[in-house]
Amino acid sequence: MARSLQSVLDKAARLKERGKLTEAITMYRQAIKQYPDSGVAEHNLAGALGDGGRPAEAERHIRRAFKKGLNAPESWLVLARVLMSQGKLAESKQAFEKTIELNPGILGAHRELAQLIWMTTGDSEQALAPLNATIGSFPDVATLHHVKAQALKATKGHAATFAFVTDSLKRWPNDAALLINAVHTGIHSGETTAALEFSKHLNKLQPDTMSSLECRVTALLAAGRADEALPLAEQLVAKFPIDQYAIALLATVCRLLDDERYGQLYNYEDFVRPYELTAPKGWSSLADYLGDLRSALAERHPYKMHPFMNSLDGGSMIMDFAGSENPAMRSLLHALTPAIDAHIAHLGKGSDIVRSRNTGRWQLDGIWSVYLRPNGFHHDHIHPNGWLSSACYIELPDRLDAGEKEGWIKFGEPGIVTDPKLPYEHAVKPAVGTIVLFPSYMWHGTIPFGGDQRRMTCALDIVPA
Repeated sequence: MARSLQSVLDKAARLKERGKLTEAITMYRQAIKQYPDSGVAEHNLAGALGDGGRPAEAERHIRRAFKKGLNAPESWLVLARVLMSQGKLAESKQAFEKTIELNPGILGAHRELAQLIWMTTGDSEQALAPLNATIGSFPDVATLHHVKAQALKATKGHAATFAFVTDSLKRWPNDAALLINAVHTGIHSGETTAALEFSKHLNKLQPDTMSSLECRVTALLAAGRADEALPLAEQLVAKFPIDQYAIALLATVCRLLDDERYGQLYNYEDFVRPYELTAPKGWSSLADYLGDLRSALAERHPYKMHPFMNSLDGGSMIMDFAGSENPAMRSLLHALTPAIDAHIAHLGKGSDIVRSRNTGRWQLDGIWSVYLRPNGFHHDHIHPNGWLSSACYIELPDRLDAGEKEGWIKFGEPGIVTDPKLPYEHAVKPAVGTIVLFPSYMWHGTIPFGGDQRRMTCALDIVPA
């Protein structure tokens, strides 16, 4: 590869790393114009377009890379991902399998293939079969056990995962990823004493890292030892001040200890607010726009089951569609922008953990759509990389007026085990065509709903710009 081409690709990669994806895409296009025979330049542009939520265009470029002689497993992985984003699931599965055939060491391909099979079939044995086969061929690769632990947690639950990781730890007793899994799955399986010991061992191996501190705090909270967890949670936030999970843990400790800081962090009156969407250009009314968006999203939810590492139970999710070629999906950010701007103006400046980051400007950090079936719900969770998060309501069941607040969004109930157990404190009734905005560190979930109607939402995370 010519050195000048490499310098262009390196510069584009640095732009991408700094979050300047649009500029990186422009530079990758320039590289293709300068070096039209380069399959690598096509590959890099395809990857950036895929990251930018433009899978159809990404597919065209990655296929050009193949025509220009590229046959790298990484290129097959790009193809698999952009095919999946477009709902071309059978082709995506084949591309993931080709990736693994060319390089069994690409862990992302194993995880995403297992996830794809799980989401399309709901069959845990089918989902795990390719990964189990690879582990059979490479039994001494610990990282494959990391991937299997993730797949097991989503498909078979905490107890099965805890049994698997504790067995794996007999071979790799100092493996941090396995220890982290053992802590979390042990807590949720009622193995609190074992989880405490695993967290202690992890903390000795990796003192003061984010993972070891988080594991130790969660294990102590499950054991009813909030007083011991407090200095560790404070240390965690001091070291990682914008990590939303760290803030969520400190808030939970403060609530258990009746610390006044909890009320400052969970200021529902100021921090949690609903707003109405605005019809974007091209639609005469919000109702017309929502009808088109509803139809477009319904076509993009082909899955039977939830993805791995997610709060969903009884539903499906599609990710990062801001760059979709569908006009209604592409326009969602325009419909949401006035509400986001209004909320940021409402928050204003201040010294608290939310307002102190308010620059008056924002940028997108992920957008997705969720389809919940009857009796589906979101487990209580937070969004670790955001600043402000949201729930935007596109279609809702009729049972929202039921006495148990079915289908409402709730706040305050931790998604971790605590002793004593903490209930939710605040709930907001959804309304079609509205968005609820709140700090990303706030525990939130969905109250399950019955009946026979679905619940369709979109959500996004934003960070200060």
